[in-house]
Amino acid sequence: MKIAVIGGGWAGIAAAVELTAGGAQTTLFEAGRVLGGRARSVGIDGRTLDNGQHILLGAYRETLALMDRVGADPDHLLDRRPLQVRGRNGFRLALPKLPAPLNVAWGLLTAQGVGLGEKLATARWMESVKRQHFQLPRDTTVAHWLDVAGQTGCLRRHLWEPLCLAALNTPAERASAQLFANVLRDSLGSSRRADTDLLLPKGDLGRVLPEPAGRWLAANGAQLRTGHRVKSIVPSEAGIGIDGEPYDAAILATAPQHAAGLWPAAAIADAYEPIATVYLQYAPDTALPFPLLNLGGKFGQWVVDRGNGLLACIQSGHGAWERLDDAALTATLQAELALPGAVVWHKVIREKRATFACHPGLQRPGTATTSRRLFLAGDYTWSEYPATLEGAVRSGLRAARCVLTTSH
Repeated sequence: MKIAVIGGGWAGIAAAVELTAGGAQTTLFEAGRVLGGRARSVGIDGRTLDNGQHILLGAYRETLALMDRVGADPDHLLDRRPLQVRGRNGFRLALPKLPAPLNVAWGLLTAQGVGLGEKLATARWMESVKRQHFQLPRDTTVAHWLDVAGQTGCLRRHLWEPLCLAALNTPAERASAQLFANVLRDSLGSSRRADTDLLLPKGDLGRVLPEPAGRWLAANGAQLRTGHRVKSIVPSEAGIGIDGEPYDAAILATAPQHAAGLWPAAAIADAYEPIATVYLQYAPDTALPFPLLNLGGKFGQWVVDRGNGLLACIQSGHGAWERLDDAALTATLQAELALPGAVVWHKVIREKRATFACHPGLQRPGTATTSRRLFLAGDYTWSEYPATLEGAVRSGLRAARCVLTTSH
Protein backbone atom coordinates (compact mmCIF):
# COMPACT_ATOMS: atom_id res chain seq x y z
CA MET A 1 0.00 0.00 0.00
CA LYS A 2 1.23 3.44 -0.93
CA ILE A 3 -0.23 5.95 1.54
CA ALA A 4 0.18 9.73 1.75
CA VAL A 5 -0.06 11.68 4.99
CA ILE A 6 -0.56 15.40 4.45
CA GLY A 7 0.59 17.48 7.42
CA GLY A 8 3.54 16.79 9.70
CA GLY A 9 2.06 17.97 12.98
CA TRP A 10 1.49 15.57 15.87
CA ALA A 11 -1.58 14.03 14.20
CA GLY A 12 0.31 13.45 10.95
CA ILE A 13 3.32 12.07 12.81
CA ALA A 14 1.15 9.61 14.73
CA ALA A 15 -0.58 8.51 11.52
CA ALA A 16 2.69 8.08 9.63
CA VAL A 17 4.28 6.02 12.41
CA GLU A 18 1.22 3.76 12.70
CA LEU A 19 1.02 3.27 8.93
CA THR A 20 4.72 2.53 8.60
CA ALA A 21 4.63 0.06 11.49
CA GLY A 22 1.66 -1.58 9.78
CA GLY A 23 3.65 -2.21 6.62
CA ALA A 24 2.46 0.67 4.46
CA GLN A 25 4.74 2.57 2.10
CA THR A 26 4.26 5.96 3.72
CA THR A 27 5.02 9.43 2.41
CA LEU A 28 4.64 12.31 4.88
CA PHE A 29 4.16 15.78 3.37
CA GLU A 30 4.86 18.86 5.49
CA ALA A 31 4.73 22.45 4.24
CA GLY A 32 7.26 23.63 6.82
CA ARG A 33 10.93 22.83 6.98
CA VAL A 34 10.57 20.69 10.11
CA LEU A 35 7.96 18.38 11.59
CA GLY A 36 5.79 19.36 14.54
CA GLY A 37 3.17 21.74 13.14
CA ARG A 38 1.84 24.00 15.88
CA ALA A 39 4.00 22.23 18.50
CA ARG A 40 7.56 22.38 17.22
CA SER A 41 10.95 23.95 17.89
CA VAL A 42 12.01 27.20 16.27
CA GLY A 43 15.31 29.06 16.19
CA ILE A 44 15.09 32.59 17.60
CA ASP A 45 18.05 34.90 18.26
CA GLY A 46 20.42 31.95 18.43
CA ARG A 47 18.13 30.07 20.84
CA THR A 48 16.06 26.95 20.27
CA LEU A 49 12.60 27.57 21.69
CA ASP A 50 9.05 26.33 21.09
CA ASN A 51 6.64 28.10 18.77
CA GLY A 52 4.24 28.01 21.72
CA GLN A 53 4.37 26.68 25.27
CA HIS A 54 2.69 23.29 25.69
CA ILE A 55 1.86 21.32 28.82
CA LEU A 56 1.20 17.58 28.91
CA LEU A 57 -0.66 15.48 31.46
CA GLY A 58 -0.13 11.95 32.68
CA ALA A 59 -3.48 11.18 31.06
CA TYR A 60 -1.85 11.59 27.62
CA ARG A 61 -1.35 7.84 27.34
CA GLU A 62 -1.24 7.60 23.55
CA THR A 63 1.23 10.46 23.29
CA LEU A 64 3.52 8.83 25.84
CA ALA A 65 3.22 5.47 24.07
CA LEU A 66 4.07 7.09 20.74
CA MET A 67 7.14 8.73 22.26
CA ASP A 68 8.28 5.33 23.53
CA ARG A 69 7.66 3.77 20.14
CA VAL A 70 9.97 6.17 18.30
CA GLY A 71 12.69 6.04 20.95
CA ALA A 72 11.90 9.24 22.85
CA ASP A 73 11.99 8.24 26.52
CA PRO A 74 9.27 10.20 28.39
CA ASP A 75 11.07 9.71 31.72
CA HIS A 76 14.16 11.41 30.27
CA LEU A 77 12.46 14.12 28.23
CA LEU A 78 9.58 15.13 30.51
CA ASP A 79 9.61 16.48 34.06
CA ARG A 80 6.78 14.58 35.80
CA ARG A 81 5.34 16.09 38.98
CA PRO A 82 2.11 15.71 40.96
CA LEU A 83 -0.19 18.51 39.83
CA GLN A 84 -0.19 21.79 41.69
CA VAL A 85 -2.20 24.90 40.92
CA ARG A 86 -0.65 27.97 42.54
CA GLY A 87 -1.74 31.57 42.39
CA ARG A 88 -0.04 34.83 43.28
CA ASN A 89 -2.79 35.59 45.79
CA GLY A 90 -1.97 32.67 48.12
CA PHE A 91 -4.21 30.07 46.48
CA ARG A 92 -2.59 26.63 46.34
CA LEU A 93 -3.98 23.21 45.53
CA ALA A 94 -1.41 20.41 45.55
CA LEU A 95 -2.15 16.75 44.82
CA PRO A 96 -0.13 14.26 46.91
CA LYS A 97 1.20 10.91 45.72
CA LEU A 98 -1.81 9.01 47.02
CA PRO A 99 -3.95 6.55 45.04
CA ALA A 100 -6.80 8.09 43.06
CA PRO A 101 -9.28 9.45 44.00
CA LEU A 102 -7.72 10.08 47.42
CA ASN A 103 -5.10 12.34 45.87
CA VAL A 104 -7.72 14.74 44.51
CA ALA A 105 -9.81 14.58 47.71
CA TRP A 106 -6.79 15.35 49.89
CA GLY A 107 -5.65 18.10 47.55
CA LEU A 108 -9.07 19.74 47.74
CA LEU A 109 -9.33 19.34 51.53
CA THR A 110 -5.92 20.95 52.11
CA ALA A 111 -6.21 23.68 49.47
CA GLN A 112 -5.01 27.02 50.77
CA GLY A 113 -7.06 30.18 50.41
CA VAL A 114 -10.43 28.36 50.31
CA GLY A 115 -13.02 28.07 53.07
CA LEU A 116 -14.12 24.67 54.38
CA GLY A 117 -17.73 25.19 53.28
CA GLU A 118 -16.69 25.82 49.70
CA LYS A 119 -14.41 22.77 49.75
CA LEU A 120 -17.23 20.50 50.92
CA ALA A 121 -19.68 21.93 48.38
CA THR A 122 -17.14 21.39 45.59
CA ALA A 123 -16.48 17.81 46.74
CA ARG A 124 -20.22 17.06 46.60
CA TRP A 125 -20.49 18.62 43.13
CA MET A 126 -17.52 16.65 41.82
CA GLU A 127 -19.00 13.44 43.18
CA SER A 128 -22.31 14.16 41.45
CA VAL A 129 -20.49 14.80 38.17
CA LYS A 130 -18.72 11.45 38.56
CA ARG A 131 -22.03 9.66 39.16
CA GLN A 132 -23.25 11.13 35.88
CA HIS A 133 -20.09 9.75 34.20
CA PHE A 134 -19.15 13.33 33.28
CA GLN A 135 -22.03 13.48 30.80
CA LEU A 136 -24.12 16.64 30.81
CA PRO A 137 -27.83 16.53 29.90
CA ARG A 138 -27.04 19.11 27.22
CA ASP A 139 -24.02 21.14 26.34
CA THR A 140 -23.78 24.67 27.67
CA THR A 141 -21.01 27.10 28.57
CA VAL A 142 -18.61 26.34 31.38
CA ALA A 143 -19.70 29.56 33.08
CA HIS A 144 -23.36 28.50 33.06
CA TRP A 145 -22.47 24.99 34.24
CA LEU A 146 -20.54 26.42 37.19
CA ASP A 147 -23.33 28.90 37.96
CA VAL A 148 -25.93 26.13 38.16
CA ALA A 149 -23.60 24.05 40.35
CA GLY A 150 -23.09 26.95 42.75
CA GLN A 151 -19.40 27.11 41.91
CA THR A 152 -19.11 30.87 42.29
CA GLY A 153 -16.33 31.31 44.83
CA CYS A 154 -12.57 31.09 45.12
CA LEU A 155 -12.24 27.70 43.40
CA ARG A 156 -14.07 28.99 40.37
CA ARG A 157 -11.76 32.00 40.02
CA HIS A 158 -8.50 30.23 40.80
CA LEU A 159 -9.07 26.64 39.64
CA TRP A 160 -11.98 25.94 37.28
CA GLU A 161 -11.82 29.04 35.07
CA PRO A 162 -8.01 29.00 34.70
CA LEU A 163 -8.04 25.25 33.97
CA CYS A 164 -10.79 25.76 31.41
CA LEU A 165 -8.80 28.46 29.65
CA ALA A 166 -5.64 26.34 29.71
CA ALA A 167 -7.34 23.18 28.42
CA LEU A 168 -9.82 24.59 25.90
CA ASN A 169 -8.06 27.85 24.97
CA THR A 170 -11.52 29.40 25.26
CA PRO A 171 -12.77 31.53 28.19
CA ALA A 172 -15.38 29.93 30.47
CA GLU A 173 -18.14 32.24 29.29
CA ARG A 174 -17.77 30.85 25.74
CA ALA A 175 -16.34 27.37 26.32
CA SER A 176 -18.12 24.03 25.99
CA ALA A 177 -18.96 22.54 29.38
CA GLN A 178 -19.10 19.02 27.93
CA LEU A 179 -15.58 19.24 26.51
CA PHE A 180 -14.33 20.60 29.82
CA ALA A 181 -16.09 17.75 31.62
CA ASN A 182 -14.31 15.29 29.31
CA VAL A 183 -10.96 16.82 30.25
CA LEU A 184 -11.82 16.56 33.96
CA ARG A 185 -12.97 12.95 33.47
CA ASP A 186 -9.59 11.88 32.12
CA SER A 187 -7.50 13.89 34.57
CA LEU A 188 -8.89 14.83 37.99
CA GLY A 189 -11.67 12.24 37.62
CA SER A 190 -9.40 9.38 36.56
CA SER A 191 -8.97 6.18 38.56
CA ARG A 192 -5.19 6.30 37.83
CA ARG A 193 -3.21 8.66 40.02
CA ALA A 194 -0.56 9.11 37.33
CA ASP A 195 -3.17 10.61 34.98
CA THR A 196 -3.27 13.76 37.10
CA ASP A 197 0.48 14.35 36.90
CA LEU A 198 1.87 17.44 35.22
CA LEU A 199 4.42 16.73 32.47
CA LEU A 200 6.66 19.60 31.37
CA PRO A 201 9.20 19.23 28.54
CA LYS A 202 12.75 19.45 29.89
CA GLY A 203 13.95 20.83 26.57
CA ASP A 204 12.42 22.04 23.34
CA LEU A 205 9.38 20.31 21.81
CA GLY A 206 11.32 19.08 18.81
CA ARG A 207 13.18 16.64 21.05
CA VAL A 208 9.96 15.39 22.64
CA LEU A 209 8.43 13.90 19.49
CA PRO A 210 8.94 15.52 16.05
CA GLU A 211 12.70 14.95 15.74
CA PRO A 212 12.86 11.36 17.06
CA ALA A 213 9.74 10.49 15.06
CA GLY A 214 11.35 11.87 11.90
CA ARG A 215 14.44 9.74 12.50
CA TRP A 216 12.31 6.66 13.20
CA LEU A 217 10.25 7.15 10.05
CA ALA A 218 13.32 7.59 7.87
CA ALA A 219 14.99 4.54 9.41
CA ASN A 220 11.88 2.46 8.75
CA GLY A 221 11.53 3.35 5.09
CA ALA A 222 9.05 6.23 5.13
CA GLN A 223 9.58 9.22 2.85
CA LEU A 224 9.64 12.67 4.46
CA ARG A 225 8.86 15.56 2.14
CA THR A 226 9.30 18.69 4.20
CA GLY A 227 8.95 22.06 2.51
CA HIS A 228 6.21 20.61 0.28
CA ARG A 229 2.78 22.26 0.50
CA VAL A 230 0.21 19.96 -1.10
CA LYS A 231 -1.99 21.82 -3.57
CA SER A 232 -4.49 19.22 -4.77
CA ILE A 233 -6.25 16.04 -3.66
CA VAL A 234 -8.12 14.11 -6.38
CA PRO A 235 -9.79 10.87 -5.29
CA SER A 236 -11.04 8.18 -7.66
CA GLU A 237 -12.21 4.58 -7.42
CA ALA A 238 -8.72 3.34 -8.25
CA GLY A 239 -6.84 5.54 -5.78
CA ILE A 240 -6.14 9.14 -4.90
CA GLY A 241 -3.92 11.73 -6.56
CA ILE A 242 -1.77 14.00 -4.40
CA ASP A 243 -0.44 16.81 -6.60
CA GLY A 244 -0.80 14.41 -9.53
CA GLU A 245 1.07 11.54 -7.88
CA PRO A 246 -0.98 8.32 -7.37
CA TYR A 247 -1.53 6.78 -3.94
CA ASP A 248 -3.80 4.05 -2.67
CA ALA A 249 -5.16 6.27 0.13
CA ALA A 250 -4.37 9.48 1.99
CA ILE A 251 -4.78 11.05 5.41
CA LEU A 252 -5.34 14.80 5.55
CA ALA A 253 -3.82 15.89 8.85
CA THR A 254 -3.40 19.65 8.57
CA ALA A 255 -4.99 22.35 10.73
CA PRO A 256 -8.71 22.77 9.91
CA GLN A 257 -8.34 26.10 8.10
CA HIS A 258 -5.77 24.52 5.78
CA ALA A 259 -7.60 21.21 5.45
CA ALA A 260 -10.75 22.96 4.25
CA GLY A 261 -8.80 24.49 1.38
CA LEU A 262 -7.97 21.01 0.09
CA TRP A 263 -11.18 19.23 1.12
CA PRO A 264 -14.09 21.62 1.87
CA ALA A 265 -15.97 19.01 3.95
CA ALA A 266 -13.17 19.24 6.53
CA ALA A 267 -14.30 22.76 7.47
CA ILE A 268 -15.57 23.64 10.91
CA ALA A 269 -17.20 26.84 12.14
CA ASP A 270 -14.87 29.70 11.26
CA ALA A 271 -14.11 30.64 14.85
CA TYR A 272 -10.60 30.40 16.25
CA GLU A 273 -8.84 31.43 19.43
CA PRO A 274 -5.36 33.01 19.63
CA ILE A 275 -2.40 32.18 21.84
CA ALA A 276 0.63 34.30 22.63
CA THR A 277 3.73 32.94 24.33
CA VAL A 278 5.87 35.64 25.92
CA TYR A 279 9.38 34.47 26.78
CA LEU A 280 11.11 36.43 29.54
CA GLN A 281 14.76 35.73 30.33
CA TYR A 282 15.84 36.61 33.86
CA ALA A 283 19.12 35.83 35.60
CA PRO A 284 19.87 32.06 35.55
CA ASP A 285 19.17 31.64 39.27
CA THR A 286 15.63 33.05 38.96
CA ALA A 287 13.03 30.35 39.63
CA LEU A 288 9.37 29.96 40.53
CA PRO A 289 8.43 27.96 43.66
CA PHE A 290 6.68 25.48 41.34
CA PRO A 291 7.22 25.41 37.55
CA LEU A 292 3.57 26.25 36.83
CA LEU A 293 2.02 29.47 38.14
CA ASN A 294 -1.44 30.93 37.63
CA LEU A 295 -0.51 34.60 37.43
CA GLY A 296 -4.12 35.73 37.72
CA GLY A 297 -3.36 39.34 36.88
CA LYS A 298 -5.35 41.78 34.80
CA PHE A 299 -3.62 40.42 31.70
CA GLY A 300 -1.34 37.58 32.83
CA GLN A 301 -2.62 33.99 32.83
CA TRP A 302 -0.26 30.99 33.13
CA VAL A 303 3.51 31.07 33.55
CA VAL A 304 5.84 28.09 33.01
CA ASP A 305 9.37 28.01 34.44
CA ARG A 306 11.59 26.62 31.66
CA GLY A 307 14.69 26.59 33.86
CA ASN A 308 17.82 28.76 33.92
CA GLY A 309 15.74 31.89 34.47
CA LEU A 310 13.60 31.51 31.32
CA LEU A 311 9.85 31.96 31.88
CA ALA A 312 7.13 31.35 29.31
CA CYS A 313 3.97 33.40 29.88
CA ILE A 314 0.93 31.97 28.09
CA GLN A 315 -1.94 34.20 26.98
CA SER A 316 -4.89 32.13 25.74
CA GLY A 317 -8.17 32.99 24.07
CA HIS A 318 -9.53 36.30 22.89
CA GLY A 319 -9.15 38.98 25.53
CA ALA A 320 -7.85 42.41 26.46
CA TRP A 321 -4.23 41.27 26.09
CA GLU A 322 -4.65 41.20 22.30
CA ARG A 323 -4.86 45.02 22.24
CA LEU A 324 -1.33 45.35 23.64
CA ASP A 325 1.59 45.40 21.22
CA ASP A 326 4.58 43.18 21.92
CA ALA A 327 6.48 45.77 23.94
CA ALA A 328 3.45 46.69 26.08
CA LEU A 329 2.50 43.05 26.66
CA THR A 330 6.04 42.20 27.74
CA ALA A 331 6.23 45.14 30.11
CA THR A 332 2.79 44.39 31.57
CA LEU A 333 3.58 40.74 32.29
CA GLN A 334 6.93 41.64 33.80
CA ALA A 335 5.19 44.09 36.13
CA GLU A 336 2.55 41.53 37.13
CA LEU A 337 5.20 38.90 37.84
CA ALA A 338 7.08 41.40 40.05
CA LEU A 339 10.20 39.23 40.20
CA PRO A 340 13.54 40.63 41.35
CA GLY A 341 16.07 41.41 38.69
CA ALA A 342 15.77 42.64 35.14
CA VAL A 343 14.57 40.89 32.01
CA VAL A 344 17.70 40.56 29.87
CA TRP A 345 15.94 39.11 26.78
CA HIS A 346 12.37 38.67 25.65
CA LYS A 347 10.37 37.44 22.69
CA VAL A 348 6.65 37.35 21.88
CA ILE A 349 5.25 34.64 19.60
CA ARG A 350 1.64 35.16 18.56
CA GLU A 351 -0.61 32.69 16.76
CA LYS A 352 -3.92 34.28 15.73
CA ARG A 353 -5.53 30.95 14.81
CA ALA A 354 -3.89 28.72 17.39
CA THR A 355 -6.92 26.48 18.00
CA PHE A 356 -10.55 26.19 17.04
CA ALA A 357 -12.93 27.86 19.48
CA CYS A 358 -14.48 25.23 21.78
CA HIS A 359 -18.01 26.58 21.75
CA PRO A 360 -20.97 24.50 23.01
CA GLY A 361 -22.46 22.24 20.37
CA LEU A 362 -19.66 22.77 17.86
CA GLN A 363 -20.06 20.41 14.91
CA ARG A 364 -16.74 18.72 14.10
CA PRO A 365 -15.94 16.28 11.29
CA GLY A 366 -14.85 12.74 12.06
CA THR A 367 -12.29 10.51 10.38
CA ALA A 368 -14.29 9.29 7.38
CA THR A 369 -15.03 11.40 4.30
CA THR A 370 -17.22 10.90 1.25
CA SER A 371 -14.22 9.26 -0.41
CA ARG A 372 -13.21 5.84 0.82
CA ARG A 373 -9.65 6.76 -0.15
CA LEU A 374 -9.37 9.85 2.08
CA PHE A 375 -9.42 10.14 5.87
CA LEU A 376 -9.12 13.11 8.21
CA ALA A 377 -6.89 13.54 11.26
CA GLY A 378 -6.14 16.47 13.53
CA ASP A 379 -7.16 17.64 16.97
CA TYR A 380 -10.34 19.16 15.53
CA THR A 381 -11.55 15.68 14.46
CA TRP A 382 -11.20 14.12 17.93
CA SER A 383 -14.55 15.25 19.30
CA GLU A 384 -13.91 13.97 22.83
CA TYR A 385 -11.24 16.60 23.45
CA PRO A 386 -10.50 20.24 22.74
CA ALA A 387 -7.39 21.10 20.70
CA THR A 388 -4.76 19.12 22.63
CA LEU A 389 -1.64 17.17 21.70
CA GLU A 390 -3.30 14.00 22.93
CA GLY A 391 -6.37 14.60 20.77
CA ALA A 392 -4.11 15.13 17.76
CA VAL A 393 -2.17 11.92 18.40
CA ARG A 394 -5.31 9.85 18.95
CA SER A 395 -6.87 11.20 15.78
CA GLY A 396 -3.79 10.28 13.76
CA LEU A 397 -3.73 6.75 15.14
CA ARG A 398 -7.45 6.31 14.44
CA ALA A 399 -7.12 7.52 10.85
CA ALA A 400 -4.14 5.24 10.20
CA ARG A 401 -5.97 2.22 11.59
CA CYS A 402 -8.94 3.02 9.36
CA VAL A 403 -6.63 3.07 6.34
CA LEU A 404 -4.96 -0.21 7.28
CA THR A 405 -8.31 -1.90 7.95
CA THR A 406 -10.13 -0.74 4.82
CA SER A 407 -7.17 -1.26 2.50
CA HIS A 408 -6.71 -4.95 3.29
